This record gives sequence, structure tokens and C-alpha cells, in this order.
Amino acid sequence: MKEMEKRHPVLWIVIPCYNEQAVLPITAPMFLEKITQLTQDGLISDESRILFVNDGSKDKTWEIIGSLAESDPHFLGIAQSRNRGHQNAVLAGLMTAKDYCDITISIDCDGQDDINAMDEMVKQYLDGCEIVYGVRSRRDTDTWFKRVTAESFYKLMNDMGTEVVYNHADYRLVSSRVLQAFSDYHEVNLFLRGMFPLVGFKSTSVFYARHERIAGESHYPLSKMLGLALDGITSMSTKPIRLITGFGCLVALISFIGVIWSIAAHFMGAAVAGWSSMVCILCFLGGIQLLGIGVIGEYVGKTYMETKKRPRYIISEKTWDDPDKKDMLIG
Repeated sequence: MKEMEKRHPVLWIVIPCYNEQAVLPITAPMFLEKITQLTQDGLISDESRILFVNDGSKDKTWEIIGSLAESDPHFLGIAQSRNRGHQNAVLAGLMTAKDYCDITISIDCDGQDDINAMDEMVKQYLDGCEIVYGVRSRRDTDTWFKRVTAESFYKLMNDMGTEVVYNHADYRLVSSRVLQAFSDYHEVNLFLRGMFPLVGFKSTSVFYARHERIAGESHYPLSKMLGLALDGITSMSTKPIRLITGFGCLVALISFIGVIWSIAAHFMGAAVAGWSSMVCILCFLGGIQLLGIGVIGEYVGKTYMETKKRPRYIISEKTWDDPDKKDMLIG
């Protein structure tokens, strides 16, 4: 019986959606076709589902999800009470799915990630891997600026002490066993691609080529990417504070040498009055102090948010009735 369950796991595909009315009618049939194909190939159970997570969309995304759920039982949907961001939407979907399935695959609904990589992901799970990361094999479709900034993002994250899989976003397979362990992580400041490696368990990567967005506009401009990098670094690592401490010690040492030099110059009669050097020194030290205060403030702010222990997501609506699972609505 256990062998049968392992050969035919129940898969839930978790798809966060925010203002995706243009692309959802195109990609939803693609996900359904993939679920059907995986079932026919004997890789997953016919009880597998596609779960859309509406992240407070302002367009007709939720209405489309409702229509999809009515048209085919494979489609399910949950709606957050308001927009809480991509990471919180993915978490809401994963925590909802973990009690219903054996494995989940999180993927964006824009059609850029190759859904055919799911076949290899499931096979790797059947071979014993609990987490399978979807990793981009190349960035040919990106502009030069997008490619440089994205690659710099991953290098910066690793340099700052955050363990991330290079060129991996949030396209991954995760078993329910891992999700049960992951539910013990209660961080409010989420950076999922840095948190899952911390859970452990056997993992591997599947490489794929990313496509152009099928329709609609990207919801991850440079500003959001920089914000994600800042959240990831300050949520997963204290290295920036250590760097500032080290730099502060260096500046203090240089200043101490400068004090000794100025005293010696005074007694030697070589001191020359000048405001330029004084202004430069004051501006330099003032800038360093403000930078240090800013980084420390970022950590203090995140600590403040963590101590509040506010829910990371609140599910206001679902497309199916399940009175026994009411405790999943807030997490």
C-alpha cells in the first residue's frame, strides 16, 4: 500500500495570482493538461488538484478562479483577505495544501516557468528527494540589465550569508513531510527561497529554460527585486551588521592614527588650518554613521514585526466547503 501511494502521490500545484486576468485564462488549461498528462503517465494520483491563491487582486482574477472551479473539479481557489505579497501568497497555498496532498509544486501563473519540468520533479520525488528546486539553465530571454541584476542578486545573497540556490526563484516541489516541518517556522518576514534550504531533507535541482511572459505585465520590477534582496539578507543573515562593525573598527583605527598625527604636527609646528579637510572628514563619518543606523534600524524594524506575531495570511474565501479545516484559514 505504501509503495502504491509513493508511485501515485497526490499533487497540488500552488499558483499565486495577483491581477492576472489577462494570463489566467491562457495558462489555466495548460496546468490542467499537465495534471492530466502526469496522471495518465502514472506519476501522480487522479486526486491531484490545481490551487490558485488570489492575493487581493483588484481585477477579475477571483471571478475567473471561481469560474474555473465550477468548470472542472481539478481547479480550486482560495482568496486572501487583502494583498499581502507574493511570498505570503505562496505560503498560504502551501500551508492549505499540505494536509490534502503528498507533494506540492509552487509556480507562477504567467507561463514563464516551463511546466514540463514538473515531470522530472515528480520523478526525483519518487526517487527519494523531498525538495526539488526548479533552476533556470540560462537567461537568454532576459535583457542585459535584467540578467546582470538577477545574477548580482544571487551572488549578493550568498555573499551576505543567505543560503539560496543559484537561479532558483519559487518554482519548486516540496513534500508534505517537509511542509509539516516548515510549519514550525513562524517568521513574519518571509524569504521562502532562503528558508527551505534551512529545513534540510534530501534535495536536488531540475534545470529548465524560462520563457517570455505569455500575457499581462510583470509584477516584479527592479524596485521589488531590490526590496526582496534587502528582506532576504536582513531576514536570514546578520552579516551586514558584522560588516559595519568591522568597518567601524577600521574607521576608528584610522581616526586614532589621525589624532596622533595631528597632535604630533601641532607640537612640531606643522599644523595648517583648513576647512576642506574638516568638512570631508565630517561628511564621511556622518555618512558612515547614518548608514550604520539605517542597517541596524532595518533589523530593529524586523524584530519589531516578529514580536507582534501577526498572521502571515488570512484566507477569506475558498471555492470548496470543508468545515473540518477552519483552523487553516489563518496562519
